[in-house]
Amino acid sequence: MRALLQRVTEARVTVGDEVLGQIGQGLLVLLCAEPADTALSCEKMLNKIIKLRIFEDDGGKMNRSLLDLNAGLLVVSQFTLAADTSKGNRPSYTQAADPVLAKRLYDHFLARAHDTGLPVASGRFAADMQVQLINDGPVTIFLEI
Repeated sequence: MRALLQRVTEARVTVGDEVLGQIGQGLLVLLCAEPADTALSCEKMLNKIIKLRIFEDDGGKMNRSLLDLNAGLLVVSQFTLAADTSKGNRPSYTQAADPVLAKRLYDHFLARAHDTGLPVASGRFAADMQVQLINDGPVTIFLEI
């Protein structure tokens, strides 16, 4: 499982004119499932994300987590994080989970995220979405579980 985290002051995801989800301060999570991923992979990834100390404390050091701040989580499915660009100019996505597995894992990740009590918003699986964000810092972190 792969995730690209962006610390944001605000973010939202839309399809056409419909706002699917939005948050204020928090993390935009672009999430990619791979073929070997399981529910446990989702839980490990979520646990890492919500405890990652990448928000500033009163001293200006990155020492606070989403949990510490009760900050938002906007989760968007992003199979292109599995892109293999090692050959030619057209990326291969064979390392991404098939759509049935990917949707099941995305839904599981979201369900567990809601269980944290944090404000959680999401995109729509397999939709052509537009994501708008204000990256805070900027802080962008790639995780792989």
